[in-house]
Amino acid sequence: MDIAIMIEGQNGLNWPRWKAIARAVEDLGFAGLYRSDHYTNANPPDLDSLELWVSLTWLASHTSRIEFGQLVSPLSFREPTMLARMAAAVDDLSGGRFHLGVGAGWQEREHHNFGWDLLPIPPRFDRFEEGLEIISRLLQDDTPSTFEGKYYQIRDAILLPHPARVGGPPIVIGGNGPRRTLPLAARFADEWNAVFLPATTFASRNERLDALLEAQGRDPSDVRRTMMTGLWLGKTHAELEARAKQRNRTIADLRDVGLIVGTPADLVEQLQKLADVGVQRVMLQWLDLEDLEGLEVLAKAVLSDFPSA
Repeated sequence: MDIAIMIEGQNGLNWPRWKAIARAVEDLGFAGLYRSDHYTNANPPDLDSLELWVSLTWLASHTSRIEFGQLVSPLSFREPTMLARMAAAVDDLSGGRFHLGVGAGWQEREHHNFGWDLLPIPPRFDRFEEGLEIISRLLQDDTPSTFEGKYYQIRDAILLPHPARVGGPPIVIGGNGPRRTLPLAARFADEWNAVFLPATTFASRNERLDALLEAQGRDPSDVRRTMMTGLWLGKTHAELEARAKQRNRTIADLRDVGLIVGTPADLVEQLQKLADVGVQRVMLQWLDLEDLEGLEVLAKAVLSDFPSA
């Protein structure tokens, strides 16, 4: 398992912060840098929210080592043909380091504020399935493709230039749902990205995905297993307990729902539990976009045990 950083782009991201974070993540030795794709947070106040695809295009040409991507772009406001075109171009620009994260969408406030139709959950996932079909065809087929769906249609469509990487960038499907998300991951994903799961729950969903892949005629090793989860890093246990108490929780409560919580000395044991159940990369959510010193502390605490390949 290796360690990447994930930031919430709607949580105050602007160009100075993005450039500083990118330099730090690359220089400190983390495996990758990922960010969310949102207009806003679920609740006010609204903060700086640097547009995702512009920021990833800059990242592709201003870093040389780290892998990167979005967790995830919602097909509720990202049209799939343009998503495939942008993904192929950014991956080519980066020399094959981009991962295309996609999801069905969930955050009601941004859809209301900016005029997008989120849809109730069943049709939302039907639309997501159609979008995945189109993205897969455009990235993977070298001949024109036609698809007639309820939500999307393409006719003799082909992506030119073809992606330099055979099959295009890996498709990452994010989410934990065993009834809709995991079956879609078994059909379309090169990588499944779980979200905020304790190790025992991840192990159960991982087995479910293995069975679904085999039913599709795919080898379980065809799909990489990763997880995005929260991180609470503190100097002392007392500091962390006080912070948890403000939310009427305890450190144990937070760990039970999948967060990595502790002092630098505590982190390796918790991360190892994820590695033991098959997580191949963990994207740790770094919420303080100004705290570059904290990123350095984190790197010194964990990267010798979980180095990048």
